[in-house]
Amino acid sequence: MESHREMSDGRPTVMVTNDDGIDAPGLQALVRALVSSDRFQVFVSAPDREQSAVSHSSTILTVMHAKPVQIDGAIAFAVSGTPADCTSLGISKALFTSIPDLVISGINKGSNCGYHIIYSGTVAGAREAFLHNIPAVSISYDWYGPGGRRNVDEFALAAEACLPIISGMLAEIKKNTYPRNSFLNINVPADVVNHKGYRPTKPGNSMNILGWRQVTSQAQGEEMISAMVATAGSSSISEPEATDATKTEQLMFIRKLLALQVEDGGTDCSSLLEGYISVSPLSAMSPAEEESHSYLAEWLPLLNQCFSSSTI
Repeated sequence: MESHREMSDGRPTVMVTNDDGIDAPGLQALVRALVSSDRFQVFVSAPDREQSAVSHSSTILTVMHAKPVQIDGAIAFAVSGTPADCTSLGISKALFTSIPDLVISGINKGSNCGYHIIYSGTVAGAREAFLHNIPAVSISYDWYGPGGRRNVDEFALAAEACLPIISGMLAEIKKNTYPRNSFLNINVPADVVNHKGYRPTKPGNSMNILGWRQVTSQAQGEEMISAMVATAGSSSISEPEATDATKTEQLMFIRKLLALQVEDGGTDCSSLLEGYISVSPLSAMSPAEEESHSYLAEWLPLLNQCFSSSTI
């Protein structure tokens, strides 16, 4: 804890979190890039284990633990909580002596576009900072994207590709010109070496359509999950025979990828697939379309009339 005294040299402070866990290659590559640039003071408050797809869940009735971890050039803690927990603790001044100028969540192993934003623990790590009026950005790398399996060294390339926007955000923050009414969600394309630059985008309705696959044992389920991760959703994985529900006391299932839904034109996912670094501003909640408000404005008065007449 003595390293808490170090951070007072005038450089902007960034705090890094993620949902893949503090040992994940994406976070490690991002921290190395930030430290080696020598432009930032770096804090890390990240989950001590895998926390993917936990969305914005928070720990309420359980004691959380924060363990110091050695990461060269940074003050780092592995936290026994969700990404939102890690951010909340990290910006509270209970863990570090100062509030970061910017919170960065990532780099996630896999994209977070479209409806996946709802499920994403990576996005939640940034959103939690935004809820407390601290500028934030979530970063994801399309690890499972076109071109086959990636190399972990490419996380370093993804981090380098994002350093200009991180530095630009901090410059705007220092001038008090950075807008506080949104946070950013960045997705880096699979072929990061040949990316086409930053493109401002908006979230679309892309998502993986998932179903369920029944397995006969815990071991079989874990083996099939490992196989799916290794082949990035390949359809070559064999289906197990269905279990007769009347012959077992407990049914076991794993997720099954049925299809990928991608919309056309100008959205985060379509831009990512075109080779751009997608940059979408997000707010805490997704506002409904105007037609929904118009419909509700006409419909609810009719319900009120029905309710009033039924009580007479």
